[in-house]
Amino acid sequence: MDNMINTNFNRKLPVPKEIKEQYPLSAEATVKKEIRDKEIKEVFTGESDKLALVIGPCSADRPDSVLDYIHRLAEVQKQVEDKILIIPRIYTGKPRTTGAGYKGMLHQPNPEEKPDMLEGIIEVRNLHKDAIEQTGLTCADEMLYPENHRYLSDLLSYVAVGARSVENQEHRLVSSALNIPVGMKNPTSGDLSVMLNAIKAAQSGHTFLYRGWEVESKGNDLAHVILRGSVDKHGINHVNYHYEDLMLLAGMYLDNGFENPAVIIDTNHSNSGKKYLEQVRIANEVLHSMRHSNDIRKMVKGFMIESYIEDGCQKVEDGVYGKSITDPCLGWDKTKDLIFTIAEQL
Repeated sequence: MDNMINTNFNRKLPVPKEIKEQYPLSAEATVKKEIRDKEIKEVFTGESDKLALVIGPCSADRPDSVLDYIHRLAEVQKQVEDKILIIPRIYTGKPRTTGAGYKGMLHQPNPEEKPDMLEGIIEVRNLHKDAIEQTGLTCADEMLYPENHRYLSDLLSYVAVGARSVENQEHRLVSSALNIPVGMKNPTSGDLSVMLNAIKAAQSGHTFLYRGWEVESKGNDLAHVILRGSVDKHGINHVNYHYEDLMLLAGMYLDNGFENPAVIIDTNHSNSGKKYLEQVRIANEVLHSMRHSNDIRKMVKGFMIESYIEDGCQKVEDGVYGKSITDPCLGWDKTKDLIFTIAEQL
């Protein structure tokens, strides 16, 4: 007997191949993506000494302001291209601890209206596609739902696995099948061994079930660490970006013998206690550590920064253009200054 009696199957959604055929990436943009993927890969393999900046809104909320923001990033990218590779964040699925609240553009292409998954899939694909075709920058998204990755698999240059997903087997196995950098966040508990186990799984080959297929992955040697801080049993935030934290991680990387040891520092979340202005200080401290340790300099490949057009955050109904409706973000003027400050120190 079918036990999904509390479920309504509303409609069958198009498979990724159908969506890709309806909303294809242009030939010119496809070439741009191949070039960008190679440049980004070389940062994580150490062939390039540029720094990666995975930067953008906590969650993508509306295409016009997100694209406006990415156009601004593209202009800054031209000025720092010898030192920094900017990878805009277009995070279209938002994890919710209790399941309540805005779940991202994939669910709600209009945050003020009811969920519409078909419209969400189309809007998400078009937003990523427009970003590449209009600015030449290829972007990052969070792998919140591994089974949805193929809707964007020809568009993404970077994928992050969140703190609440990093222990999930499907996230680890799907990551092992990708050929772009996948950042594995430490879990909210801060347990580095959990994160390193995820990287080991992602760098190894597996046979597993995916979208009705038995698939075999070869392993992804670009899987790496994202440090985002932690929360203890009392709800108190603890950071993990200090010099001693990075030296500890460097030793753990060495002991485990992973391919391409790399870390991205998440300057928000528990590292900042969601005090978004702290992101500037945190980035500068890590850059200071990089100048004082060659091991840290070789291992730290960049930063993950939450940034948008306006400082802070708002409620959905407030309707301020370019202001986050989830976690607070660094505004554009401060973002631009930070990017130039980072570039000057490299």
